[in-house]
Amino acid sequence: MLTYWLLFLLPACASVMAPTRPRPTGRRLELSWLLVGVLLALLIGLRHQVGGDWGTYERHYLHMVGASLTEVLEYSDPGYYLLNWMAAQVEGGVHLVNLGCGVLFSWGLVAFCRQQPRPWLALAVAVPYMVIVVGMGYSRQGVALGLAMLGLVGLARRNNLQFVLLVALAATFHKSAVLLVPLAVLAEPRGRLWTGLWVGITAVLLYWVLLADSVDALMAGYVEAQYQSEGAAVRIAMNAMPAALLLLLRKRVAWQQVAERNLWTMLALAALAAVVALLVSPSSTAVDRVALYLIPLQLFVFARLPDLLGHGRDRRHWVVAVVLYYAAVLLVWLVFATHSQYWLPYRFYPLESL
Repeated sequence: MLTYWLLFLLPACASVMAPTRPRPTGRRLELSWLLVGVLLALLIGLRHQVGGDWGTYERHYLHMVGASLTEVLEYSDPGYYLLNWMAAQVEGGVHLVNLGCGVLFSWGLVAFCRQQPRPWLALAVAVPYMVIVVGMGYSRQGVALGLAMLGLVGLARRNNLQFVLLVALAATFHKSAVLLVPLAVLAEPRGRLWTGLWVGITAVLLYWVLLADSVDALMAGYVEAQYQSEGAAVRIAMNAMPAALLLLLRKRVAWQQVAERNLWTMLALAALAAVVALLVSPSSTAVDRVALYLIPLQLFVFARLPDLLGHGRDRRHWVVAVVLYYAAVLLVWLVFATHSQYWLPYRFYPLESL
């Protein structure tokens, strides 16, 4: 448990000690953020028997031992299985696979946080659920989320091609990422006809390559089986709260681009729609998994909240309030979550092998 708290307290303390007024983040990667990215990648990638699906991921790796490259590319989520196959070629084990996933996830998270006015606060918000639960528990969707965050950075700057390419790559790790493709059209303030044409063609191709053969299985596995996720309502509510705040305060936000405003407004509306979907869907698991892609909304809003609601030194009080809120989230999850037992204690593979 101590490892998780130290991972949270590092950015939490940095956010509280940061200047009252946020400073613009440059494009140059500072040493401190490089070290944070390496630390995240190592803790996520070299965990040992941590996470509820650990046994499943070990079996995925073993299936790739002795498999041919042609067989690998025929699997669902080919990006993830290709990573397993490459690790199997050097007998790297599931830890090498997880390390690759950790690098991709951490790359996206660090890039996204550094684009926020209070990057350390954004990272503190990310740790309790996005990093610990998704990054360490849902390896495939963690990579998809990390790549999607990289894409969101580009989309906010009207780089639609970067967004679509990264979402396409994310979909090779978890096909649900395909659902993000329409954002490239919805966020575009001009030239929507041309953008809609090429993005639409891309979406159809991705559906045909990645989803077409899996739709029936996904419907049977999630909707018809009526799978339920414990805590889904809480997680969706955690997205809905910043979504409502953003819609109420969006006129105060210093938007860099119209595309950025459109993008985050759409994601906020999607987060509120997820509440309705949870109430009417026969499977809370399906809604819960899709809602994982809305977690960046928490980082975006809470990294701005102190400056939207506070004035002068009062801003620091709002920073502390956000930190305390996510400290409570981490505490409740570690102590009361049904599946947190699979994360405790945290074990680091290099130390386990001594």
